[in-house]
Amino acid sequence: MPEHVTLTGRDLTLEGVEAVARRGAEAHLHVRARRRVVASRAAIDRLVEAGEPVYGVTTGFGDLATVRIDPADARRLQENLIVSHAAGVGPLHDRETVRAMLLLRANTLALGHSGCRSQLIDRLLDLLRLGIHPEVPEQGSVGASGDLAPLAHLALPLLGRGRVEVGGESLPALEALARAGLKPVRLAAKEGLALLNGTQQMTAIGALTVLDAQRVAATASVVAAMTTEALLGTDVAFASSYQEARPHPGQRQVAAELRYLLRASELQRSHHGQPHKVQDPYSVRCVPQVHGATRDALGYTRRVIETEINSATDNPLVFPDGADADPEALATGGGTVISGGNFHGQPVALALDFAALAIAELASISERRTALLIDGRLSGLPPFLVADPGLNSGMMLLQYTAASLVSENKVLVHPASVDTIPTSANQEDHVSMGSIAARKGRQVLRNVEHVLALELLCAGQGLDFRMAEGARPGAGIAEAHGRLRERVAHLDTDRDPGPDIAAALELVRGGAFLDLLPGREESSGWTVGS
Repeated sequence: MPEHVTLTGRDLTLEGVEAVARRGAEAHLHVRARRRVVASRAAIDRLVEAGEPVYGVTTGFGDLATVRIDPADARRLQENLIVSHAAGVGPLHDRETVRAMLLLRANTLALGHSGCRSQLIDRLLDLLRLGIHPEVPEQGSVGASGDLAPLAHLALPLLGRGRVEVGGESLPALEALARAGLKPVRLAAKEGLALLNGTQQMTAIGALTVLDAQRVAATASVVAAMTTEALLGTDVAFASSYQEARPHPGQRQVAAELRYLLRASELQRSHHGQPHKVQDPYSVRCVPQVHGATRDALGYTRRVIETEINSATDNPLVFPDGADADPEALATGGGTVISGGNFHGQPVALALDFAALAIAELASISERRTALLIDGRLSGLPPFLVADPGLNSGMMLLQYTAASLVSENKVLVHPASVDTIPTSANQEDHVSMGSIAARKGRQVLRNVEHVLALELLCAGQGLDFRMAEGARPGAGIAEAHGRLRERVAHLDTDRDPGPDIAAALELVRGGAFLDLLPGREESSGWTVGS
C-alpha cells in the first residue's frame, strides 16, 4: 500500500484511493499536472476578459444557461452555486468515503480540463493532510450533472461554510480552518462548477466497495472449501481439465484455489470413488462457476471505476493549446471550451448495479451451503451442528439470519440505473441514479460479508466433527480452521451467538484467510479481470 500518492489525473489506482482514504497516505500534485492546470486557468481568464459566452462561467446554470452573467459577478456566481446546491439529506458519509471524495475531486481537477487554479487543488489536499473532513449527507444526487448535492457539501468548507469532522469532533468549518491556520478560499470564475460537476461520490463509494468485494470474493473460496470438506464433498468437479473445457478466467482461478486449499486432504481420500459422491449439490459442485462469474463481473467493474477516477467529469471542459508545453509559452496561448456531458454517471451506475448483482450471488450460494451443513439428513453431521440436539438448538438460527440477508439483497439488487427523473426544468432530462447504485451496492456487500461469516461458523463446526473421526482436511483448510478456532471456540452447548458472529465477520472482512490462496502473499492485490 503506497505511503504517498502523486496525482497526475491519469494513473490513480483503487489501491491508491484506499491508501489515502483508509491509511492516511499523503497526496501531492505532480508538477506536470500543475502546469496543465495553470494553462487551463489562463484560458478561462482570457475568455472571461473577452466576454465570451461560456456555460457556467458567463452564463447561469442548468435551465438558466441562457441568462448572461456580468464578469464582475463571476465570483458571486460560483459561490452562490456551491451554497445553493448543498441540499443533501440523510445520514452523513463516513470518514473514509469523504476522504476518497476529496482525493478523487483533486485528481480529476489535476487533468487540467476544469479551468480552476492550482491553489484549489492544493486546498483539497490540505483538508486531507490536516484531517479536516467535510460533513457530507449521503442522499440527494441523481447522478447526472454529477453528484451535485454531495459535492457541494464537500466544497462548502473551502469557503468557510458548513461543518466538518476533525478527530471525531464536529465543528463549524470556519473554526476548523482557523485552527489549522487556513483562510477560506475566494472562488474565481468557473471554480464552483469545477468543484461540483463530477461523479466523485459514486466513484468514491464504488472504489472502496470494489476493493472490499474482490477480497470478500477471494475469502469465499476459503469458506466454500471448508464447507466442502465438512460435507465430505468431492474435489472431482474442480479438476483442471474440466475447468479448461470452459475457460472463463474467474472460474479457472476459483477452481485452482479450491484444489490448492484441498491439497493433501485425508477427508477427500477417505471417500473418493464412493458412488454417492459422484456429484455434490450445485452449491458445492458449482462454486467455480458461480464464484468465478462474480470475480469476472468485479473485474469489469474495477476497470470502469479506474477509468472514471482518471477522467475529466466536469462541464464545460477546457482544452488549452500546448497544455504540456513550457508554461511561459502558454501565457498568451489559445484554447477551446466544450460543453458536453462527461458528468453523466451512466457508465458507473451500470457497472455498480452489475457489481451488486454479482456480489449478492456469493451470499445466495453461501446460504444454500449453510442450509446443507445444518441439515443432518443431508450432511451426515449432527442436526444443527450440535452434539445434543433438542436440548440445544445449535446453529439453527444462523441459517435463518443468512436467509433474511439474502432476501434483503434480492430487493437491493434492483437496478438503480434503469430509473430516471428529469431535473432542472427538464433541461437535465435523463439521469443515472449512480449514487444510489453505489450506496446500495455497498449495503449488499455488507450483507454478503455477514452471510459468509455465518457459513464460516457452520463450516468450522462441521469440520470439528469430521476431524474428531481422525481424518485431516486439506492443508489450506486445516490452517483456516485453526485461525477460526483461535477466535471462536467449538459450540458444545447453546450460547449467545453474537460474539461468535462478530469474530467471524472480522475474519471475513479483514481478509484473514487471503494469504492461504495461491499467489496471494498480500491481501491488497488482485489478478482476475484487473
